[in-house]
Amino acid sequence: MQLGIDVRVLAMMGLVGFSIAALLYGFFYGRIERQATVERRRTLAANASPDIERVKTASPTARRRNVQETLKDLEIKQKHKASKSTNPPMQLRLEQAGLTLSTGRFYTYSALTGVVIVAGCLLAGLPFFLLLGAGFVGAVGLPRFVVNFIRKRRHAAFIDELANAVEVIVRGVKAGLPLNDCLRMIATEAKDPVKSEFRAVVESMQLGVPIDEAVTRMYERVPLPETNFFGIVLSIQSKAGGNLSEALGNLAKVLRERKKMRAKIQAMSMEAKSSAGIIGSLPLIVTTLVYLTSPDYIMVLFVTPIGQIVLGISVLWMLIGVFVMKRMIAFDF
Repeated sequence: MQLGIDVRVLAMMGLVGFSIAALLYGFFYGRIERQATVERRRTLAANASPDIERVKTASPTARRRNVQETLKDLEIKQKHKASKSTNPPMQLRLEQAGLTLSTGRFYTYSALTGVVIVAGCLLAGLPFFLLLGAGFVGAVGLPRFVVNFIRKRRHAAFIDELANAVEVIVRGVKAGLPLNDCLRMIATEAKDPVKSEFRAVVESMQLGVPIDEAVTRMYERVPLPETNFFGIVLSIQSKAGGNLSEALGNLAKVLRERKKMRAKIQAMSMEAKSSAGIIGSLPLIVTTLVYLTSPDYIMVLFVTPIGQIVLGISVLWMLIGVFVMKRMIAFDF
């Protein structure tokens, strides 16, 4: 009998180890791919010896100019990488969410949230290991989830209003208004968050910042492909000239087509999202109902060592299933 229990415990430990390995592989898969891409780029750069030789044999002035341009490009790429990352620094994430909180105040509020949740769990009489989990969720998970939710909602509102703002610029330019006046019009009459972002662009331009750099800063605050498209069009027009109204008109058409495509993808994936929500909520609903009807029957999972192991493995596998379903219905375009 003892041997049978040991075998089950070992099997459960093996399942836990396999689950943890699967989770780690899923979370670090993107980083492994990026590292492989970096290695391929390094290999290509090492094979580009003729270009390096030409740089070495160039005049000191040309070499200095090349170095300055390279350093500037690297700085811009680093800023864009920090803004486009799925895990940006907390201060940048708060700015992208439109919040005026400082990092210190955010961490203070996070700690207070964790303390309140732990106090509520203590009053409910939950076990010690659940108190640790609740404290971690309250101090680390819940505040970041709220910030990410506000950030995502702000980005969605920005995308919905950006096409209208671009069309306002197109009509203003066709009517003979300067580009700066069109931007000021959007900064005063558009809806938030487009209004606040264009106001920041106008204020930067009033301080002497070039329009392409001001739009680049907006892209750092709103790291979306649509903002990048808008910045590229204005940068090319400011440096090379051309028909601005035609370029922005084509951009507005592209933005509306992307909006339609996004809505179509959401409609097609709604069934999978509903299924994921139902499957993910069923264990909690069933556990609550069983606890209300037969508390002694369900408490075996919480008070016995084997029950706690089974409960932990079940929660881990549910998290893996939710993560897999989330990745299956996540579309990038």
